[in-house]
Amino acid sequence: MEDIDVIAVLQDPVRRRLYEYVAAQGREVGRNEAAEAAGVARTLAAHHLEKLTEAGLLDSGSRRLTGRSGPGAGRPAKVYTRAKAERSVSLPARDYRTAAELLAEAAEEAGLDAGLHAAARRRGEALRGPAPACGGLEEVMEVLAGRGYEPRLEAERVVRMRNCPFHAVAESFPPLVCGMNLALLEGLIGTDGPVRARMDARPGECCVVVELSKNNED
Repeated sequence: MEDIDVIAVLQDPVRRRLYEYVAAQGREVGRNEAAEAAGVARTLAAHHLEKLTEAGLLDSGSRRLTGRSGPGAGRPAKVYTRAKAERSVSLPARDYRTAAELLAEAAEEAGLDAGLHAAARRRGEALRGPAPACGGLEEVMEVLAGRGYEPRLEAERVVRMRNCPFHAVAESFPPLVCGMNLALLEGLIGTDGPVRARMDARPGECCVVVELSKNNED
């Protein structure tokens, strides 16, 4: 299925609500939970969830949602997570990924890491504009969500991001691109406020986390 056809699957409002809910959870979601979140019947939710799976927008599996095993634990239920594959449409066709990979390769070979990171920090500052540094983690989450990072606040008061907007290039050039990402976020949220960005890579997530600065922890 072509990317444009895949994206067209989201035109249905119920289907789009289901997709957005599953994608936002960052974990497996069962049919009952998805149906309740979308405000539709379970049978209708199941139909649309399967359509999203067929289109490659969701991955599906099965597990016992009760957490129990053995006799009496019940049958495994169908669960869904957002698919890892990227989809994009450009009219007319563009290939920015190849350009980005070529530029990253040239920068890495020429040892231009420091220059790239400095440029990224300046770009982050330009995106922030005259606004002061972020005053707390809630403000950080709002800023990051606006840039497509999909932030979530963890119990230890650390903001982690499910999505890296530079994931495709970061896979091929991790030190260069992750360092660029860190510098960009430092410029975006500020370095003279109560929060700081630092590297803390986890598989499948953004390599940067944001937390309260050591001098501002409760």
